Amino acid sequence: MEAFLDFFEHMPAWQKVAWISIVLFFFWVLEGYYGLVKLEYNKWKHARTNFILLGFVMLINLLFGFMTAGIFIWLDNSNFGLLNLFELPVWVELILAIMVLDLIAQYTVHYLLHKVKWMWRLHLIHHTDTHVDATTGTRHHPFDFVIRESFALLAVIITGMPVAFYLFYRILSVFFTYFTHANIGMPPKLDQALSFVFVTPNMHKFHHHYQLPWTDSNYGNMLSIWDHIFGTFVYDDPKKIRYGIDIVDDGKANDISYQLRIPFNRQIKTKN
Repeated sequence: MEAFLDFFEHMPAWQKVAWISIVLFFFWVLEGYYGLVKLEYNKWKHARTNFILLGFVMLINLLFGFMTAGIFIWLDNSNFGLLNLFELPVWVELILAIMVLDLIAQYTVHYLLHKVKWMWRLHLIHHTDTHVDATTGTRHHPFDFVIRESFALLAVIITGMPVAFYLFYRILSVFFTYFTHANIGMPPKLDQALSFVFVTPNMHKFHHHYQLPWTDSNYGNMLSIWDHIFGTFVYDDPKKIRYGIDIVDDGKANDISYQLRIPFNRQIKTKN
């Protein structure tokens, strides 16, 4: 177990970038053979918009890397955090750390991004995609991503987890992000069975429906248990889903300039 965690702690940057690229490419190709729905669109043009936004995200991630490193140095010296209050097996601490990160840095912040008006305006860009596929997982407004990263660091401080736990979580999160957004059709019974514990492709697609109440549901990223516990879980017939968001012009989905200005566009009337 120690060797396993040591690998992630010393994982070079090029391997992290390679992991992102491989997982994204894998699901992007898989969509062509096992699509959930047939999307009539220019796949490359659609991807270009989302990859530009990914570029902003990676730049912010680089800047946050310095802050993250400082926090882990402080935690190592201070022994601050809940995990330092108990003596538990490493694998138990790892599971607890991942669960706390998934709750705070994914479910909670995602819930707030839908419920707080100014945060929802930043998050809208993720929902304006009218052709949800694997690349949609990279589609975030830069300020939206800053909020997400801040909540992740909050979870790190609360738990006092070692850096290896955090880096392993990031690797898992990348996989689930592209897996759940990918336009892939799993066997319905398998997808629904897995959705009792994990976020699945079908389950997450309801979150990308263009109208309430489905838009405000299924906030999880890896674990669906939070949606079950807090009553935000939805599962229905995927054929009823229509992508996009009803308060933004569908025709502007790939207009990068328009998308980046959405939070400041007062012609777009939000629900709260």
